[in-house]
Amino acid sequence: MAILGIETTAHTASIGVVDEHARVLALASDVYRPTAGGIHPREAANHHAEAFPALLEKLLAEGKFQPSEIEGIAFSQGPGLGPCLRTGATVARVLALAWNRPLIPVNHCIAHIEIARVLSGMDDPILLYASGGNTQIVSFSHGRYRVLGETLDIGVGNFLDKLAITLGGTFPGGPLIEKWGEQGKELVDLPYSVHGMDISFSGLLTAATAAYRAGATRENLSYSVELTAFSMLCEVLERGVAHLSKKEVVLGGGVAANRMLRSMVEKMAAPRGVRVFAPPPQLCVDNGAMIAWTGALALRNGLDIRIEESPVLPRQRTDHVDVPWRSPVAPTRSPATA
Repeated sequence: MAILGIETTAHTASIGVVDEHARVLALASDVYRPTAGGIHPREAANHHAEAFPALLEKLLAEGKFQPSEIEGIAFSQGPGLGPCLRTGATVARVLALAWNRPLIPVNHCIAHIEIARVLSGMDDPILLYASGGNTQIVSFSHGRYRVLGETLDIGVGNFLDKLAITLGGTFPGGPLIEKWGEQGKELVDLPYSVHGMDISFSGLLTAATAAYRAGATRENLSYSVELTAFSMLCEVLERGVAHLSKKEVVLGGGVAANRMLRSMVEKMAAPRGVRVFAPPPQLCVDNGAMIAWTGALALRNGLDIRIEESPVLPRQRTDHVDVPWRSPVAPTRSPATA
């Protein structure tokens, strides 16, 4: 079985194809890069609409799969930016109609979890999900992925993007903050905002902006921001590990590609005998392969939908989606053909 996945939650237009063993047969992506500022949803959606014909043509030309081999079309249903989600859903619906294949909705956050879980070989890890729009500590229980803690305002990736632009950089800002931070030598005093299992980044952004305007170098500030923000993430992750007696941790989301974050999580986990896994960078960032793999799991459990009943859900939460492939209760209906 091969499943094709469409990813368009934010800045990335991506198509991926995976087989039943989660092997990536094909993957092509094109990232929207604004000339100034952050993501403009309509401009990003226009970018995706223009990018997809070339992405699909490229994958078909490579000859790694044929349309006849595709058994389902999966797409990011949510959460994400509405115009971007609608563009990806439209592409998926067209392919499902043209190839007469089932249409499979996928929760973007769960896709990050499942690609990390299958690549790691871990059965029941706790997840640190760190991306642009989302920051959550997640664990599976009673048929769903449960959010143990999360950001109270903006996602850590969004925070890094905003700060990088303030420091004279461009979107995406995470790689720039990482690059500048590697050159930092002095620690800038910044607020540390943890509230039980939840965290907050807005105050840290305000304080970092003020420190930069007061004369802190962007290298020292980037280093200090990473150390502070990632320490906050490690604290709530460690609390979740301790509370659930977990021995496995996976990282997901674009920020999980950050080398300092990976190192800090490993240092937190080592004394507890906890194994840590992070996917390769190309599968940490948004990509069609993770959508395809989660779509394959969903299709096995009859979770395809009719095209006329395939809305996008920009505010869909991780813990609002049933996960029957990990649940003892199997679905009752059989797969439908779109």
